[in-house]
Amino acid sequence: MDREISPAVIKRMPRYYRYLGDLVEAKVERISSNELSEQMHVTASQIRQDLSHFGGFGQQGYGYNVKNLHDEIGRILGLNEMHNVIIIGAGNMGTAIANYVRFEDLSFKVTGIFDVSKEKIGKDICGKKVMSMESLGDFLSKNHVDIAALTLPRDNAVTVADEIISMGIKAIWNFAHVDLTVPGDVVVQNVHLSDSLMQLSFKIS
Repeated sequence: MDREISPAVIKRMPRYYRYLGDLVEAKVERISSNELSEQMHVTASQIRQDLSHFGGFGQQGYGYNVKNLHDEIGRILGLNEMHNVIIIGAGNMGTAIANYVRFEDLSFKVTGIFDVSKEKIGKDICGKKVMSMESLGDFLSKNHVDIAALTLPRDNAVTVADEIISMGIKAIWNFAHVDLTVPGDVVVQNVHLSDSLMQLSFKIS
């Protein structure tokens, strides 16, 4: 992906994909940027500008073919290929992620769940047996893994992140309440739930 594309544009692309997916399910065949603007509360010019980073998708006087645009944005987001995901931390958050029903619809497949707790090792979560962290290196050597989701206490997350990066993991979905410092060739997406809650608190205060 073009590194010059701003994070704000990249952040909006999944929203476009989600809204267009709803339109596909509703059997809407085409839509104008103005109509999409009304639904998404993003200006029509912003939509056209965002999409122009990736090529020309619309036709003047016709608008966008909904199915084609949905498929193209999916391709831009890398959803045309299945991504294997492991979850490290089999607590409440890890279990909730493993049980997310739309994962495979979005081209993400949970292939392994790991924990250090003897009480959790061997437990079945969504058809997967929780494995020991000691077996992680062997698992990664035998299985292609694209993304590691960290659902750990913050005190353990930094150490575990360093370990999995040394094992070849290049993408981390971080739910631990700590910002990770990683090499330049590793991508981290931080999900701080408390940040969202504090933003909501600010808006209602």
